[in-house]
Amino acid sequence: MSGTAELVNDSSEPKIHETQAIALPLSDSDLAVDLPPDGGYGWVCVASVFIINGFTWGVTASYGVYLAHYLSANIYPDASSIDFAFIGGLNFSMAMLVAPVVTILARRFGTQTPMLFGAVLLAAGYISASFAHRIWELFLSQGVLVGFGVGFVSIPSIAILSQWFEKKRSLASGIASAGSGIGGLIFSFATQAMIENISLAWSLRITGIIAGMMNVIAALMIRNRNKAIKPPQRGFDTKLLRRYDVFLLLSWAFVSMLGYVTILFSLSDFARSIGLSAGKAAAVSAFLNLGTAVGRPLVGVASDHFGRMETAGVLTLICGFTCFAIWLPATSYGVTILFVIVSGAFFGVFWMTIGPICVEVAGLVELASLLSLSWMSVVLPTTFAEVIALELRRPGSRRDYLYPQIFAGLAYIVASGCMYELRRFKQKQKWREACTSHQAFDLRFNSQVALGCAANGGRPIPAAEIHQEEFDANAEALCVWKR
Repeated sequence: MSGTAELVNDSSEPKIHETQAIALPLSDSDLAVDLPPDGGYGWVCVASVFIINGFTWGVTASYGVYLAHYLSANIYPDASSIDFAFIGGLNFSMAMLVAPVVTILARRFGTQTPMLFGAVLLAAGYISASFAHRIWELFLSQGVLVGFGVGFVSIPSIAILSQWFEKKRSLASGIASAGSGIGGLIFSFATQAMIENISLAWSLRITGIIAGMMNVIAALMIRNRNKAIKPPQRGFDTKLLRRYDVFLLLSWAFVSMLGYVTILFSLSDFARSIGLSAGKAAAVSAFLNLGTAVGRPLVGVASDHFGRMETAGVLTLICGFTCFAIWLPATSYGVTILFVIVSGAFFGVFWMTIGPICVEVAGLVELASLLSLSWMSVVLPTTFAEVIALELRRPGSRRDYLYPQIFAGLAYIVASGCMYELRRFKQKQKWREACTSHQAFDLRFNSQVALGCAANGGRPIPAAEIHQEEFDANAEALCVWKR
């Protein structure tokens, strides 16, 4: 009987069996159970999330048209410009504020139940806003109720695509995120046309009815993979909150949202401040969403190719530079359109990359929990960014929006610094993990050589017989992180 056979079959040495069992790597079949399929029904989910983004965030993106109308028409005499800015901010902040509750409800009742409830809230918010006669009624309807509806519909859907895709994760997210651009493009033109040709009230009612119906259809189409992944779906995970990489991610989200909301809601009124008509002001908002629709899938492709954190950091920095290089000197319709198309492709980089980046930071199992923290981190900036921008505005001066433009540009530049630090930290962390894994393998390898020599009459066993595949895998991982 050979030495190798003795090593396997000799029942007098159980410790040798235990050592060998620990050293065996997981088989491909064990690892494949929870891997995303990278397609299949996932593409139906992409279409579903595309519709959801179009009829939640796309609809709220057209609030800039409503804002410009409210500021110029004096419909609510007791309201100030700050009041109207708060309403737009509430669309985002209320959606983010309910994230922990929605996450817990999705864990208990499934993905579709809170989404269907949110579709009803969203429709009710716009329809009730059409009957508002006082500013506080508009706060509760077009602000709070619409925001709750957006949150209940969109938040459960964001984690879905990462469950279905791995290699094409950013591409899928980019295509789905483009829905907000298409929705914003349609509703920016449609809202202005309905206000001018029908009435403000019917514009709100039609928007609510259409958005509610489309979100119900999308909610019924969507499917999750929670049974395979078994995510904890915690509403507020304090363990994650204490991690440095999570802090950096949330800082990037917080600061970048200051710039995002400022651009999104200010452009229509900015267009009027430089002498453009109401129709051209609505077109500015529409072209911003056109840039979003075209750019987001391309950003998804770039993220999959160059890296999610790398792409997010570069695009965040580009957004800051475009504010200073194009928006700041813009005094004509042509330059303004150039800015909104260029920035439209990138300025919502948070929405395109947050899901895939959360997977890289915390893993697929903790995705829903980290997303919940991400939504909570942007409650304050989405609430107060446009308020700050309007406070910085100088009505009647030669350049009303000079300080809001500087504010938005600086926000993006600071946010890019947070993302670059996150990338540096994660690369260093992975390098350490690769080194630790390599050292652990060396210990197992040397111990098995010693045991093999003892069982083989003092003669060494060839390395090929002692998990050579595992050695090659660890060596390759180490070389990758060295590069």
